[in-house]
Amino acid sequence: MNCEVVAVGSELLLGQITDTNSVWIGEQLALAGIDSHYQTKVGDNPDRIVSVLELALKRSDAVIVCGGLGPTQDDITRAAIAAVMGVELVRDPQVLSAIEAKFRARNRSMPSNNERQAEIPQGARVIPVIPGTAAGLICPINNAKGEKVIYAVPGVPWEMREMMHQGVLPDLHRRAASGAVIRSRVLRTWGLSESSLAEQLDKEIRRLDQSKAATIAFLASGIEGLKVRITAKADNETAALKILDDEAARLEALLGSIVFGTDDDTMESVVLAQLRAQNRTLALAESFTGGLIASRIVGVAGCSDVFRGAVVPYHLDLKQSLLGVQERQVVSERMVIEMAAGACRSLNADVGLATSGVAGPEPHDNTEVGVLCIGVCIDDFAEAITVKLPFDRERIRQFGCITALDLLRNRLKRRCV
Repeated sequence: MNCEVVAVGSELLLGQITDTNSVWIGEQLALAGIDSHYQTKVGDNPDRIVSVLELALKRSDAVIVCGGLGPTQDDITRAAIAAVMGVELVRDPQVLSAIEAKFRARNRSMPSNNERQAEIPQGARVIPVIPGTAAGLICPINNAKGEKVIYAVPGVPWEMREMMHQGVLPDLHRRAASGAVIRSRVLRTWGLSESSLAEQLDKEIRRLDQSKAATIAFLASGIEGLKVRITAKADNETAALKILDDEAARLEALLGSIVFGTDDDTMESVVLAQLRAQNRTLALAESFTGGLIASRIVGVAGCSDVFRGAVVPYHLDLKQSLLGVQERQVVSERMVIEMAAGACRSLNADVGLATSGVAGPEPHDNTEVGVLCIGVCIDDFAEAITVKLPFDRERIRQFGCITALDLLRNRLKRRCV
């Protein structure tokens, strides 16, 4: 089973909107063990959309079309799919009723243009969940090679994701079923580049190529780390999960401490779980990262049982008055150790994490752009490291954030040994 992604919208080609939907859909297909060999962007032109869909159906079993399901004149995805199917658009009274109900719930009258969103290609099925006013579609295509399918989902990201999870992916799994079960697991890593990771796992990848027991793929995810996806195919669920368990254990043994979690784990959720397990509380002192670490921490539901708070002392006088530091060199390991200890005192926490550095664009106090000092204070123990991040200002801060959390993760892990 392979599935192609087509993103519709002239704004994508003009660079007015970044196509994050195709990236997300591609990742979900990969995690589901469904091959995806092509992604295409096409403008709001009926002939070109039809041409792209016909080409996609020649080389793929399924096509996910994202965008062009709105109520305006340039929302022509429904008509293009109907043309490919060789059918007419028909008005679905249930869809129209659902759209009208959404407007009534907002105490608004429905513009007549929204009636267009209830028109679907004859023979198509509506995806049961309709988060907004655009109905998603499952459109069977009968051709000489057998039945294929076009899925149509909205371009609004949160609407698209709901439809993917509740409609598209389950239907793809059903169509891909061939008496076998495909399951995937993702190991989340931080600390090695993609090329270094591939080199370290080269022998294992070659072993799997010969045994055909599972496959390994790398998914670079920026500040979320580098994902290693294991995909296994077996006769049943139990056998597939056994393959994943065994292979995950082999990879974790090979990669060691750079593996920080699996599947939906994040660096911050893992750190919070460690703190909770050790009955410790956390305080932050963020100069370099300016509150980014705190933002990630509070993004995890239930963090308040271990997270005390954060101080963002951007100037030296605040580091001294709020945290009681004595060190005068702002970017130094001694500074971040004193900041971490000061955060523990000021916020009454067991663990302190601190950052100080130069995010750029210009050097500061004879320190190069990208230099970051990170300090950790746990009980009577203190540790600091200095790293150099070769990016622009925003990415330096973002990568500094996860690097700081990773230092804390490893230190908490070692404290349990």
